[in-house]
Amino acid sequence: MALPDLDDLIAEVDRRCDTAHRSPGGQEQPDWLALLTVAAQLAGQMQALADDLVEDYVEHCRMHGSSWTDIGTALGVTRQAVQQRFHAPHKRYSPATMTDDLRQAMVHVKQAAVHHRNNYIGTEHLLWGLTTEDNSATRLLRAVGILPETVHRSVGTRLSMGASQAAERLAWTPYSRKAIAIAEARSKQNGSDHIDCDDLLIGLAQVGRGVAADVLTTAGFDPALSKPEPTAAPASATRRTVR
Repeated sequence: MALPDLDDLIAEVDRRCDTAHRSPGGQEQPDWLALLTVAAQLAGQMQALADDLVEDYVEHCRMHGSSWTDIGTALGVTRQAVQQRFHAPHKRYSPATMTDDLRQAMVHVKQAAVHHRNNYIGTEHLLWGLTTEDNSATRLLRAVGILPETVHRSVGTRLSMGASQAAERLAWTPYSRKAIAIAEARSKQNGSDHIDCDDLLIGLAQVGRGVAADVLTTAGFDPALSKPEPTAAPASATRRTVR
């Protein structure tokens, strides 16, 4: 993958701020302050993406036994500096915080990671698990005119084969953690103590980055325009597997 050079980034700033070159009063000079604002926004997005990349690999190093000293050496900083930046504990979401449907979806999530020999749970695994069986996420997709089967097949093509044998230790990626944090906040806002499948679906979309967000955006899913979920089927109803 070729990284963008300075010319590419300048062109992207111009594209995002095309009105900056039409100064009021017919002046020849572009609106440099408007361009600077867009440039700063783009730089911030790139920095956040870079931070997520490093954090993801730091977590994998820790999971596979690397010391904070080793990680600090790899990053060119002290052990104290790397611990201060990355040692904040991540919140753990136990099955007790999830509905029965989400717990069942998480079984499929882990199966997808293990089957593909991935030692992490990415947004692609989460979306694949959410669309495997009938639940509030698939019903929400149907409510906005999107076939969950199509989403399931699409995200399935994005699952890549790895080489991990550590199936019992699956680390959540930064985007996945952000998605479930959004899902938890949404469930609480709706007065529930349990995270449901539709909460996590919207969380994946609202993260805005990652495989799941790409697939959902391509499918036309906009969480801001999603309709209320239809009345849930009785608990005794048989789950229907999406194929």
